[in-house]
Amino acid sequence: MKENSNQDMLAFIRRLTTAMATARLYDVQHPQVSFLCQQALDHLQQVFLEQPSLSLLLVDDQLVFTNAPLENDLMVSKLIRALKQRGIGHLKLRAGVSIEELRQLISTLTAPEKPGQEINSSENIRFGRVEVHSRQEQDENTRELFQQFPELAQIEAEELDRFMDLYQSVRAGKQLNVRGLSEIVGSFVNAFSEQSNPLMALAPLRNLDEYTYTHSTNVCILNIAQARMLGIEGQLLHDIGIAAMLHDIGKLFVSQEILQKPGQLEEREWQEMRKHPQLGAEYLVNTPGIPRLAVITAYEHHLRYNQSGYPQVPKGWKQHLCSQMTTISDFFDALRTNRAYRIGMDLNKIAAIMLEEAGTALHPLLTRNLLKAVQQLDQQGQFDLADQPN
Repeated sequence: MKENSNQDMLAFIRRLTTAMATARLYDVQHPQVSFLCQQALDHLQQVFLEQPSLSLLLVDDQLVFTNAPLENDLMVSKLIRALKQRGIGHLKLRAGVSIEELRQLISTLTAPEKPGQEINSSENIRFGRVEVHSRQEQDENTRELFQQFPELAQIEAEELDRFMDLYQSVRAGKQLNVRGLSEIVGSFVNAFSEQSNPLMALAPLRNLDEYTYTHSTNVCILNIAQARMLGIEGQLLHDIGIAAMLHDIGKLFVSQEILQKPGQLEEREWQEMRKHPQLGAEYLVNTPGIPRLAVITAYEHHLRYNQSGYPQVPKGWKQHLCSQMTTISDFFDALRTNRAYRIGMDLNKIAAIMLEEAGTALHPLLTRNLLKAVQQLDQQGQFDLADQPN
């Protein structure tokens, strides 16, 4: 079904971009534009049979649809270029979209650019600006995105205890309780959705002793925060949280002596440690009810943005957006948390290290997105990274 949706989406984009080219040659009311809009709408209706609405996210130079980047052919590249030229990072279409609304979309994407010109959404086609900008004049827009971040302080410690029980069951050779895990992630997602205090999403990251469990919880919170900054909602947001909670599950199949070793690992030990992404993915792919996204993320979360990490993958491999977000969340929480071999770092040092790794180990735009959030929270005195427990 997903493959069919992707093919229909690509067909929609082909008709849309052809209609845009026709509108530039003639005008948006030309009969050929109407004909192409009807064809585009026919393909959209096929996608809407599977879901009542759909989103296209522009991240870096990729157009993301249903969890993964679309194949970047000529027509997709043309749409990406048109979206970027008008500062559009998020396009949401709902099942009631009409030919007239598609015509308005074409008009928006082909009209001459005017500085400061507003882009108006329609009832069933919504535009969003989710790109990360470093320029000072964009700070206000970024600040508005942060207002989505709710307070998670009310989430009870029992959620962590439940997660620890799930992990202990897996370590004991029992099957993962997918329903219990889904309920835990659902509590985080609901807290994000129901509260409205700015920037507080990242404040209650836990710092208890059980590192494997609390680290996974923290990465889940950070992933949900990142995904909401991109306008991701619904089942995909939930699956991204599940993927984060399970990204390190392969470590349950690595010896405790290696995991808890206070000094540097020897080469033999590193070889065993590097197996945990594949071990985790193999375990999850054989677990009924686990989202495919969690399998991919477990496998790819140490791959690095430039694919120089592990495991080794074929040339041209495209790391999933969720894996990239998880790598950033994983990296951030690992630096801020006390470990057996070092104490947690302060925010300035973490930011310097992550910015140094942006473009190599880490996705550069997503990295800056997360750092903007935690830096502003730190300035408000709500997120003191230097105050770590012993």
